[in-house]
Amino acid sequence: MSNHSPLPNESIGPSGPETEQDRDPSRWYLRSLRGPAQFLSFWVAIALPFVHVPLLAQGLGDSSVTLTFLVLLAINVVALYLGHGYNQE
Repeated sequence: MSNHSPLPNESIGPSGPETEQDRDPSRWYLRSLRGPAQFLSFWVAIALPFVHVPLLAQGLGDSSVTLTFLVLLAINVVALYLGHGYNQE
């Protein structure tokens, strides 16, 4: 005779892929920001080169223009890295 109880057995771990780490609010918050961050990074990486063109047309002779160009270039590289997986399943 089997003992089928309608009450769950609390000693058995979760049956799904959800673990204790998945229920951590900070991890959930970081995972929820991943999609929008990739979206924003992807489009920043697309649009930022259009800002480089006027700087290059003006010339990099001035140190402030050169610094601005290098900072924008670094931001573009970071945006490319962060946004490279956008809309890929």
